[in-house]
Amino acid sequence: MKHYLLTILVLFCINSSFAQLTLTNGNHVLEISGSVSGFYNYRSLKAGEIDHSKDRFKLRDAQIGLDGRVGDDFEYALKVDFADIAANNVTNTIDPENPGLMDASITYKGLKFMDVEMGYGKLHYSRDAMVPFEYSAYWQSAELTRGSIFSTRDIGVTLMKNFWKQRANIYIGAYTGLGELSTAGDNDPSGKLEYVGRFDLSYPSRYRYRDIDDRHTPIPMFSIGIDGRYMNKKLPAGTAFPTDAAGAYGLKVIDGKRYIYGIDASFQYMGWSGQFEIQQIRMEPQNTDDPLFQNLTPQQTKGYVLAGGYIAQLNYFIQDWKTILSARYEELDLNDLVPGNSQRFSPAIAYQINGYNAMIKFQYFNIIKEESSDPFNWNEQFRLGMQFQFK
Repeated sequence: MKHYLLTILVLFCINSSFAQLTLTNGNHVLEISGSVSGFYNYRSLKAGEIDHSKDRFKLRDAQIGLDGRVGDDFEYALKVDFADIAANNVTNTIDPENPGLMDASITYKGLKFMDVEMGYGKLHYSRDAMVPFEYSAYWQSAELTRGSIFSTRDIGVTLMKNFWKQRANIYIGAYTGLGELSTAGDNDPSGKLEYVGRFDLSYPSRYRYRDIDDRHTPIPMFSIGIDGRYMNKKLPAGTAFPTDAAGAYGLKVIDGKRYIYGIDASFQYMGWSGQFEIQQIRMEPQNTDDPLFQNLTPQQTKGYVLAGGYIAQLNYFIQDWKTILSARYEELDLNDLVPGNSQRFSPAIAYQINGYNAMIKFQYFNIIKEESSDPFNWNEQFRLGMQFQFK
């Protein structure tokens, strides 16, 4: 009984009204956090377009997160977004950036030479995708890395190891390969997995997955990373992938082999910070009549399709004004067999009422150029709202 009374008589590690709640009985530590965010969105449509359905208020987040540690060997994380679950129930589609179930994983630290992470959560792939939403001035990630081109969450096992006082990190993992749809339970008819790896190195000290230099680092800091992923999901004749598994662009899984590799670099110094990332995709569909080949002959396609793009972002934190300024440029080529690519520019500004825990955010979207295979009905978009979190 005393054991449970000690749990009830919790240790409230609260430095302000925004701080997370911590419960402990000595061996088991549980941290409870949460967030609510919402915005108003307005789109400037092209001439002749009449659908203004995207001019609306939206609840982006209504999250509860549990992060715990049991002894020295086990850590766990569970995060659920009720706003996304409610939206998914109505639309029957999953937003890859906000899928509802955000994290459900266990990490075993009992091995001295590496940590083992098991369950569902963010993949250790693409630095831009690994930066938490709440530490950014943006309401939406770049299209290249938000989960529409390749999955950013999945179920599987990850082996992790850091070196040189956490300046160097390596991640290697195997996953179901269906991204957010992996939570449905079954794999696709191929039964094959996806394999993902990443290595990053920072200097002169550890570099967190954050975009903003809110501490005005007095010494320049740099980080570089390389990552790659591979799947070979050749479907048996007469079978198909689960509905929506291929994503909005038909690239997240393909009937054949797919290779992706990326390189990223980032820096921060005296409030300035910048990020650059490039991702390249090579796809080898097993059937010559695959839609990715755009009805071209094998002699024209040489049996493969290329896609990819890059992101360049620059930020500055005005410390006295508690304000973040960001500007991002993105290029995206969905299929090299289709002429042209898309270009997008998106600046953002965020004012910190109470650090990242209470922040007003504004993002502007501008479509500079679009691909013929992916036309839009709008040119500009404006998004203004507020995020609140306790953690």
